[in-house]
Amino acid sequence: MLEAFAMSDKGCVRGNNEDYCLIEPENGLYVLADGMGGAKAGEKASRLAVDTVAEIVHSAPHRDSQVLLTAVEEANRRVLMAAHNDPELEGMGTTLVAALDLSEGFSIASVGDSRAYLLDGGGLRVITDDQTWVNEVGRPLGLDEESLRNHPMRHVLTMAIGASAPLTVNYYSVPLETGAMVLLCSDGLHGVLELAQMEQILERGRLGALEDSCGELIAAAKDAGGPDNVTVVLVRKSD
Repeated sequence: MLEAFAMSDKGCVRGNNEDYCLIEPENGLYVLADGMGGAKAGEKASRLAVDTVAEIVHSAPHRDSQVLLTAVEEANRRVLMAAHNDPELEGMGTTLVAALDLSEGFSIASVGDSRAYLLDGGGLRVITDDQTWVNEVGRPLGLDEESLRNHPMRHVLTMAIGASAPLTVNYYSVPLETGAMVLLCSDGLHGVLELAQMEQILERGRLGALEDSCGELIAAAKDAGGPDNVTVVLVRKSD
């Protein structure tokens, strides 16, 4: 059995919230997007991408890993089309991380730098790989973490929904043991909190209400300055 909770906040600096998420525990579907673009285009991109993934998963005759990949690719197609058809939406895009509960494990697809983490007996670890300049160029060049944190390219994505076709989607399959938790989040969380701090909050609330842990994570991000929208989705496997 899986239980889930989601929470989103615009943070302390941004005037609007371009993050969007959806949880459907009854369907085993969890999706989060962090939009970008002028005016309110980022909001439109993130909502369109998430809603498209849900629509494709709902209408699929069979639930398997390919369904999730097809859904993410269709989300990319629709965001590209929407931007092409409306000049005000030109240049919009969004990150996307989606998880689908399958018999063989938790299926996760990601584009951009919104992340999925797993908390189990081995502690908290990140599952997804960021599609960013920092991760794909900076680190391979041997730049140290302090330099990367302050680098002018630190916010540049190498892939996003609505940025290009064809799309490169990262895919993962994670077995979930009883008591394990999956965290999906935008960079408004992982970009300001250290892994150890996130793990401490999740461990403290491991047996408590997921709503409380979501609230504590967002409060910690805002206490750290809250420079961006912050969204968290928590999924826990119970008996």
